[in-house]
Amino acid sequence: MPARGVLFDIKRFAVHDGPGVRTTLFLKGCPLRCRWCHNPEGMAAGPELAYYSQKCRHCGECVTVCPQGAHRWVDDGHVYEREQCHACGQCAAACLGRALKGFGREVSVEEARQIVLEDRDFYRDGGGVTVSGGEPLLQPGFCAALFAVLKRDRVGCAVDTSGAVAWESFEAVLPYTDVFLYDVKHVDDAPHRCWVGASCERALGNLRTLSTREAPIEVRVPLIPGFNLDEPSLQAIGRFLSGLRNIVGVRLLPYHPSSSKYEAIGKADPMAGAELPSAEQVTAATDIMRGFGLRVT
Repeated sequence: MPARGVLFDIKRFAVHDGPGVRTTLFLKGCPLRCRWCHNPEGMAAGPELAYYSQKCRHCGECVTVCPQGAHRWVDDGHVYEREQCHACGQCAAACLGRALKGFGREVSVEEARQIVLEDRDFYRDGGGVTVSGGEPLLQPGFCAALFAVLKRDRVGCAVDTSGAVAWESFEAVLPYTDVFLYDVKHVDDAPHRCWVGASCERALGNLRTLSTREAPIEVRVPLIPGFNLDEPSLQAIGRFLSGLRNIVGVRLLPYHPSSSKYEAIGKADPMAGAELPSAEQVTAATDIMRGFGLRVT
């Protein structure tokens, strides 16, 4: 059977997901649980339903179509019983106010190819498609099959990855990938386990191996208060990266909140109330990376 993938979002005309203008496909499932994750709807591998209560028009269509009885009316208005929901998406399709949105739909390689080719006229200056997530390399067969057909269409291909997957997943996409966007969150295992929920050794080991191949790598470092914004942590990251090959740039990504996304999918935001990195902290982080001869983009 041809490879199929599970998408949870599509971003068109993206300009920060690799070179040029790009179409970004977000794939479901992630092995990590970063406290600051700005795509929490992509963590779980299976489908999910988001409910944005402020958009509800009280039309009642969801109550009518839901086969599980997850939506009902009480005196105070609409109630969504998340534990009864199977995320089938029927209510989202019927919702007049777009208060309900499904995350996670299965697509074939050809369906994904057609999504990408709709924007083909805009792929100038090295643009193309980026697979992101979640963690796209949890679906390596789909990514490799999609990239293989898109290369025949002369579409550039990029992978945005945490690196926390088996090396075989990289091997699957390497023949077709023009650039990797690679997260480096920390190089110390203890804080990484505490804030990310897993060791950093697999991701760092894969990055070392990947840097010996020919594909260019843009490293992305999230700047998270209390986690890696201190000078020793940033120095350690810079020192590690300076010893690798094929690092074409480092992009620093200051933390920004995503509380509304967590609320919509019925989860608590682990970073609720956290301070944002200051302009001075971002400048200091930039200076540290440049001090190791790294190009900060």
